[in-house]
Amino acid sequence: MCKPRQFTVIGISDSHRQEMISEVRDIIASSHVFSGGRRHHEIMEPYLPDDHLWIDVTVPLSEVYVKYGQYDNIVVFASGDPLFYGFGATLQREFPDAEIKVYPSFNSLQMLAHRLNLPYQDMISTSVTGRPWKGLDDALISDHTLIGVLTDHRKGPAEIASRMLEYGYYNYTMSIGVALGNDKDERIYTYIPLHKVKGESYPGPNCVLLHRMGPRPRRFGIPEQEFHHLDGRDKMITKMPIRLLSLSMLDLYARHTLWDVGYCTGSVSIEARLQFPHLDIIAFEKRPECDRLLDLNSIRHGAPDIIGVTGDFFEADLTAYPAPDAVFIGGHGGRLTEMLAKLDRVLRPGGVIVFNSVSDDSCREFEEAVHTLNRNITERHRITLDSHNPITILKAQ
Repeated sequence: MCKPRQFTVIGISDSHRQEMISEVRDIIASSHVFSGGRRHHEIMEPYLPDDHLWIDVTVPLSEVYVKYGQYDNIVVFASGDPLFYGFGATLQREFPDAEIKVYPSFNSLQMLAHRLNLPYQDMISTSVTGRPWKGLDDALISDHTLIGVLTDHRKGPAEIASRMLEYGYYNYTMSIGVALGNDKDERIYTYIPLHKVKGESYPGPNCVLLHRMGPRPRRFGIPEQEFHHLDGRDKMITKMPIRLLSLSMLDLYARHTLWDVGYCTGSVSIEARLQFPHLDIIAFEKRPECDRLLDLNSIRHGAPDIIGVTGDFFEADLTAYPAPDAVFIGGHGGRLTEMLAKLDRVLRPGGVIVFNSVSDDSCREFEEAVHTLNRNITERHRITLDSHNPITILKAQ
């Protein structure tokens, strides 16, 4: 039986005077093959055996993994805690049968909190290092009091501040840690207002802490008049009570991906984004002028990351988007049965569809189409608001 490949992953700081326990020193002294980024090699080279072999961790990583496959024992150096958005988790994914032992150091967000003498047990951590904005945006929407963010050269402090200001998250200050642990280059910037961070340049590597000064006002149910409307047509929107009941029927706490088909002003998508930040939301609309509406209303209400898709839904390649487990139909262009058939092919098992019917004919068509697809109507409500016509809200599952 073959002995499994072994990785020893050692977390280090940016200091050229590394403090290591004797066990780690012994591992380094008795090993031959080492790996890490070029900066890690520069820092650790004085501690390595003279005859060591070094494998640079560079893109494409697939080539690095091929090189790893030639050796049974490899010591890998990583920044901070290798299991905190780090290379340790990458090795676990790529080499599931390997034996992996980790010796962590403080990660950069911990170090920044230490420099500020700041208790951080309530800190929510996220990363934009080679990642989309959504993790940070989710934390902001959730109104966390302390948010730690790992950055990169494309999404640094200035870019983070700019995005926060664009979506109205003025209620935070930012502390920035540069080259933490580096004997000569470490810099700390504390509690800076976001407008003073925007447009500034900070050397890397860096990370930030966002300190909430107070809660950002947010309503549970946004009144219709607080949205930008399509050509001033204020009736072309899902009314707030209908919107909240529809979202309730979608059971969004337990869902992953919501599709909003026929979004118009984006009111359903925006309400869902603010109340259920974990969701991925894809919003479809045929009218190109609604694309700008979605942007305006998302910015106005602090709801980033809604993916707007403009064009004919019936011609769209739906496999290009994350499959939904919840769908809200806000418009169907008179082709409801055809739309349901197309949605049925992509809806995840156990998924739900909620439809607001404004006429007895569309209500009947929805019921018949759902029955044809071997699904069931599991909930319905009929509501009349003010002088408007009654609306029937149906849920298919």
